[in-house]
Amino acid sequence: MSRASRMVPIALFASLAAIPILREAGLPIGGFLPLIAGRIIIFAIAAMSLDFILGVGGLASFGHAAPLAIGAYAVAILDAAGIHDATIVIPAAMLAAGIFALVTGAIALRTSGINFLMITLAFAQMVYFAAGSLADYGGDDGYSLDARIMWAGWKLSGRGGLYAVSLVCLFAAWLLFRTLTASRFGRLLSAARQNRVRVQSMGVDVFAVQLTSMVIAAMVCAVAGVLLANEAEFVSPAYAAWGRSGSLMVMVLLGGAGSLHGAILGAALVVLFEEGLGRVTPHWPLIFGPLLVLSVLFLRRGIAGIGRGDG
Repeated sequence: MSRASRMVPIALFASLAAIPILREAGLPIGGFLPLIAGRIIIFAIAAMSLDFILGVGGLASFGHAAPLAIGAYAVAILDAAGIHDATIVIPAAMLAAGIFALVTGAIALRTSGINFLMITLAFAQMVYFAAGSLADYGGDDGYSLDARIMWAGWKLSGRGGLYAVSLVCLFAAWLLFRTLTASRFGRLLSAARQNRVRVQSMGVDVFAVQLTSMVIAAMVCAVAGVLLANEAEFVSPAYAAWGRSGSLMVMVLLGGAGSLHGAILGAALVVLFEEGLGRVTPHWPLIFGPLLVLSVLFLRRGIAGIGRGDG
């Protein structure tokens, strides 16, 4: 890794960790900034999981909101059953998302290009409509949680507790994807994106490598869904809507596909625009859209490419 590639993630994690500390120290940062930072952390986890299959594997999934929603609804279903233990909720969410990715990925990977993108979108829409039909969990109106999850008996009732757990999950996801990308598995996944036929000629089962990457990404994204449900204390079918998948795609492309810290930066910008401009005008996408077009035209490697002098 280059010096910039090492220093940027350190600066990002240090900044996110400092926000609640500064608030506890009595600095006038208010409650708005920690709330926004918490959402940035959650969506950064989801964006990194998409970046792994898109930036490394070249798998342009337009249905990545599906595992996010599956993770959130795992929380709702277990909440209704009176189960709030994180050691049960998180593995259950990851397992459900992993099975979904295994089944749908096995079908989607039979295609490529625009067909792959559309099939993943179709599967996400299936999750969206399925969630809306769950009358016991609010249907189209959504479901309000009775309580947040507990971590080793520690109730995450306050913003600080959930923020700390979310930050730990973000670092764990970053470390996982960084390790996978640098491993033989990650190199095979990247090589398959560049020349699938050549990798297959070496005796590598490219289908299995790509399917495994989709399952891993979905399981990590489900963790973001668990955190999002607890942050909002509410679950809605909108979590699986195509707009959310598009938002995650924008985070990855804006930050720089193939860069983990770029996914964090992209998530930060999108959340800040959504929350900041959204308070000024409901038509904030009209402002954000042209900026996104300009970034694609002049920052082909996203924000993460600025430090490398990429245009």
